[in-house]
Amino acid sequence: MTKIDGKTIWITGASSGIGEALTYALDKKNCKLIISARRLQELKRVKANCLNENNISILELDIADIDVAKSKVNEAISKFGQIDFLINNAGISQRSLIIDTDIAVDKKLMDVNYLGTVALSKAVLPHFIKGGSGHFVTVSSLMGKFGSPYRSGYCGAKHALHGFFDVLRMEHEKDGIAVTLICPGFINTNVAKNALTGSGNAQEHNDTATENGISAELCAKEIIKAIERRKYEAYIGRKEKFAVYVKRFFPKLLHRLVLNIDVR
Repeated sequence: MTKIDGKTIWITGASSGIGEALTYALDKKNCKLIISARRLQELKRVKANCLNENNISILELDIADIDVAKSKVNEAISKFGQIDFLINNAGISQRSLIIDTDIAVDKKLMDVNYLGTVALSKAVLPHFIKGGSGHFVTVSSLMGKFGSPYRSGYCGAKHALHGFFDVLRMEHEKDGIAVTLICPGFINTNVAKNALTGSGNAQEHNDTATENGISAELCAKEIIKAIERRKYEAYIGRKEKFAVYVKRFFPKLLHRLVLNIDVR
């Protein structure tokens, strides 16, 4: 059991949704927080809503710009002198059929959800090794464990995260480094509104399943529990999280079940 209180934590994708909720929850635990996203004004809003503003540092970041990963890590370390946890939360979803999706959309999904996260994590890794400790927390998705129509590129990127971070855990457990993969199901955020369509534009409307999902605040609490328990993986949501086990033992059954659900 690891206590997260008072630790220095870098959160990407902190301007809304799960990242914003995590910022508020960790602020209450007196953590020193580096919050990152592309939208500077939204980060300023999130910081202003925190109880301990002096413990919150803003670092503007486009996760897809892998060329700046090393310099951004150096800047992040300079904020409080160290990083104890990196929460890889930045990402974007998708709502389009494979046949209707331009390959540029698949590339963007990989750049944001996979390569950007990997580049940032690899840049942080030497800092963790030097300190003899560190914890990577990567927000994947239940879509990283099984597939669903309209999310092919998103599923591909999330599956890739599991492969990479499982190996990172194997290679660097000896260095005192932990890895936790977070797999949310339906969370009531703007993830569906911001999801990319086949042309690369935002969908701009929510869906019933997302609107009926658990709150970002509850999701944040479950993520913190998983971090403190140093779980390898955590499945968060309502009944949809049990699909992970159906996939494992009854893959054909899950295939039929998913095809019979309106997943758009």
